Amino acid sequence: MIGSIASFVLMTVAARQLTGRMTTFEILFMRSLIALVILIAVRPRLAPDAFATRRLSLHVARNLVHFCGQFAWVWAIAYTPLAVVTAIEFTTPVWVALLAALLLGERITPPRAAAIAGGVAGVLVIVRPGLSSLSPGALVTLGGTFCFAAAILFVKTILRSDRVTAVVFYMSLIQLPLGLAGALPAWVWPVTGDLPWIFAMGLTSLTAHYSMARALSLGDASFVLPIDFLRLPCIAVTALLLFGETIDGWTLAGAVLIFAGNYWSVRRETRRAAPALG
Repeated sequence: MIGSIASFVLMTVAARQLTGRMTTFEILFMRSLIALVILIAVRPRLAPDAFATRRLSLHVARNLVHFCGQFAWVWAIAYTPLAVVTAIEFTTPVWVALLAALLLGERITPPRAAAIAGGVAGVLVIVRPGLSSLSPGALVTLGGTFCFAAAILFVKTILRSDRVTAVVFYMSLIQLPLGLAGALPAWVWPVTGDLPWIFAMGLTSLTAHYSMARALSLGDASFVLPIDFLRLPCIAVTALLLFGETIDGWTLAGAVLIFAGNYWSVRRETRRAAPALG
């Protein structure tokens, strides 16, 4: 999850750098293209069945939903402060945990419930519904969170039979033509300064989702996903240093709630697992 968080932070910065240069569809196309090239290049070093799948239909469904979430996320980044986008995005683990309990039979233990509660409370403090009007970017981000939650549950199911490398391979392969179809009507050729950010988008799309998928394969979704709340303060600091986006008191207060819930949850889960390890 630490690798996933670092990758998502860099991906967010790269997306912000590119949104002023090209359309959302083109950014997503370039992202998939670079990722696919990297995967093909490292294919000889992977297991023979690295890209094999028994559930192609699930991969297609997962990537249709995930592409919608990615489109909403990139579009919102262009018009909304990064900390706000990230904060709203953190409603995703709430939907994941609840749907995982309902559909996959995963338990929501008290520590995990505390992490979820702390995350939701922190998000509500930052967004402050009722005290300030939600911007279009915030509403689009919220719609994207539902797509991300559904996509994560698809991944959890796919990993019962397929490798993590298959998940990221079909993500790039299926989303490539989706991005291209939307990009062609308003195509803009990248300039030299865009290339490092395009490469960063493609690389981090692999490392972020590979790390996330590996984490989901090693633990319950309702435990793994709340750790991702730590991405919010990382994004807030990055936005301040690179783009001059200030962090207000509400954002800081929300971040404290998010940290508190995750810290207590991880401490409790570790103590419960210690006797089994011994």
